[in-house]
Amino acid sequence: MTASTLASPPPNQALRSAKLAAATVLGIVVWFAIYWQLEAFSNWAVAMLPITHGGHLDEALSFFIFDTPKVLMLLALVVFSMGVVRSFFSPERTRTFLAGKREGLGNVAAAGLGIFTPFCSCSAVPLFVGFVSAGVPLGVTFSFLIASPMINEVALGLLFALVGWKVALTYLIFGLAVAISAGWVIGRLHLESWLEQWVLDVRSGSVDLPADHRTISDRIHAGIEAVRDIFGRVWVWIIVGIAAGAFIHGYVPAEMLTGIMGGAHWWSVPAAVLIGIPIYSNAAGIIPVVEALLGKGAALGTVLAFMMAVTALSAPETIILRKVLTLRLIAVFIGVVAAGIIAVGFLFNALFA
Repeated sequence: MTASTLASPPPNQALRSAKLAAATVLGIVVWFAIYWQLEAFSNWAVAMLPITHGGHLDEALSFFIFDTPKVLMLLALVVFSMGVVRSFFSPERTRTFLAGKREGLGNVAAAGLGIFTPFCSCSAVPLFVGFVSAGVPLGVTFSFLIASPMINEVALGLLFALVGWKVALTYLIFGLAVAISAGWVIGRLHLESWLEQWVLDVRSGSVDLPADHRTISDRIHAGIEAVRDIFGRVWVWIIVGIAAGAFIHGYVPAEMLTGIMGGAHWWSVPAAVLIGIPIYSNAAGIIPVVEALLGKGAALGTVLAFMMAVTALSAPETIILRKVLTLRLIAVFIGVVAAGIIAVGFLFNALFA
């Protein structure tokens, strides 16, 4: 038996992989066919409802009925695509790549990896311990932990689809700036002694990574599993976010939002950050609210500062990180990141006045 025969997959496995790939392509075609009919369907569905058309309830229901399937379908496509991409990564490979990276370049690399390797807040503690014990500098670790929930591919994909590429690109650039600069500042402060003692006591040797021999079929299954996993965790929050956005769209006067979240008031950006910190939501759940706020005339910088605060400084993640960080280090983390977000909010408002 030759080496080439040993390297080739069994015929049945190759056939199953081909069928799965063909079914995936067909599924994507069907996805686009349904997606382009959503607006017509939502208009028909609202017209069939026994309500007074043209009123507040009509506007709120139109927003909800159109945005619910739209956002869920976009989420499914984005998560599946990036689940396939993320099959080339893992927490262990990410940790190994960042280990030994110097601050500066390491902060840039960590923030960039955070876009493609989004880990939820429940993974924050083991990731933090793994990174620090593997020799990843503290500031570099923070750059990753800030970027991962705030500017991951789900947030960017939904922003692009719902509010346009200019907003998504600007959010990406300034979100990376916050993650990189906040991590660099924390690293320059040399606060390693402010970690909990048990984290300092952890030592980790080199990581022995197995060779990656995944097939196309394996990576498609990884995308499907990502959809199942993320949908199971976020669909409720997405619907809650869309419902909140529908209420804002239908019932909150534009003049009121412009007065509170408009760019004319200097305090609107800090207030938006303070309001966003205690709110628990992920990027997918908060984006429908962002869409509604922008549609009502709220200032772009104020709204995106609110979104950054919700995703990067959520209270639940901070509580979880208390297991590995002292209160002093948590206060520094919140202060540095919040200052960066506020600065970005003011800059957004100046650029998009």
